[in-house]
Amino acid sequence: MTTPRPTPPLSENRAAMRRLTALQQYMIVTANYWAFTLTDGALRMLVVFHFHALGYSTLEIALLFLFYEFFGIITNLYGGWLGGRFGLRLTLWSGTLLQVAALLLLIPVADSWPKWWSVAYVMVAQAISGIAKDLNKMSAKSAIKTVVPETPDNQQQGEQRLFRWVAILTGSKNALKGVGFFLGGVLLATIGFNAAVAVMAAGLLLAFCCTLVLPADMGRMKQKPGFSALFSKSRGINVLSLARFFLFGARDVWFVVALPVFLEAALGWRFWEVGGFMGLWVIGYGIVQGAAPALRRAWGQSAAPGVAAVQFWSAVLTAIPALIAIALWRQVGQPGVAVVAGLAVFGVVFAMNSSIHSYMILAYSDAEAVSLNVGFYYMANAAGRLVGTLLSGAMFLLGGMTACLWTSSLLVAAAALVSTRLPAPLRQRQAPAIGERAVGP
Repeated sequence: MTTPRPTPPLSENRAAMRRLTALQQYMIVTANYWAFTLTDGALRMLVVFHFHALGYSTLEIALLFLFYEFFGIITNLYGGWLGGRFGLRLTLWSGTLLQVAALLLLIPVADSWPKWWSVAYVMVAQAISGIAKDLNKMSAKSAIKTVVPETPDNQQQGEQRLFRWVAILTGSKNALKGVGFFLGGVLLATIGFNAAVAVMAAGLLLAFCCTLVLPADMGRMKQKPGFSALFSKSRGINVLSLARFFLFGARDVWFVVALPVFLEAALGWRFWEVGGFMGLWVIGYGIVQGAAPALRRAWGQSAAPGVAAVQFWSAVLTAIPALIAIALWRQVGQPGVAVVAGLAVFGVVFAMNSSIHSYMILAYSDAEAVSLNVGFYYMANAAGRLVGTLLSGAMFLLGGMTACLWTSSLLVAAAALVSTRLPAPLRQRQAPAIGERAVGP
């Protein structure tokens, strides 16, 4: 005779249901973010290659992305407020549908258009795409804090789970952005610019349909935030946001315009080869981001990261673009080898920086105001991308790839310096994490 299994208490059953619902929401948000990211990465390659082939200079190509980055700043600031007031589902829907609209706007773009009209028209479409991208990203990143199951009896375990979920979302997103870069190069070479944006619009519209089941109150604050809540009053969030500004400016100063033009014009790579390399770089970067918790455990760091980890990885990253620039300046070996190998190392270290940053912004936030804090933080991120994009075109004209890399090193050094002012997150001050060293990764 078998002994009947005891029935779990009602509270345990309810907790299990909440965890299942949270996982379903997380999977839906992540899938939408993946689809969006594919179109975002592919569109960037399509625009860079299409207009470079038409004879546009690197600075003129950078200007095409000016509104994309500028409106990202505005969107992150007000998007967090909208998410807190009306819920993250609304901002996620808005971002996805705006990206569909931006792609549809680009279908009629023709080679015969006057240059001034092409630039102005594409800048407007890119502005809509920039608003869409940051609404979508802010919604996805904020949603993690609202759906991760809380473990009040084991705070450290809850922080570790949050770090893992953030790392998976961010890492997979960047891996797929790399696939998007490759996809953009392939689509341009096979079906052309206009057909490519039409196909991507149709695919993203299908992804939007999957989000219709999300709850309307996801991320909505009980007390409606006023406009005064737009700007963070937390020292930790303000300092981390400034460090993020410099960090992403340091990446985009060589990545957005300078690198694809350098590979195509200076090294003679074909479009699909440039797109493939940049895609592989971002895929590798995303894999490292997603694996950051496992890598830290392998290095003996069992707890969620803290301020010491932010400072350590920023300091390491500072040296890498400077070393690549020296190799190009002194003509050590083949320039292609120096750039490709050096940027592979840069990608690994940058991924650790970015993954830890993405966790820390949530560690500084509570679930109630997470969309406001994440919106403010990614406003700084977008501002860094804007500055980096403009510097990418300008510095490449002034001094080529070497000038872009030296500028990158200076910007990372600024991020490392700013991070020395970070306070410990409140939960880590209340209960010091076991296994987190004072110095180290």
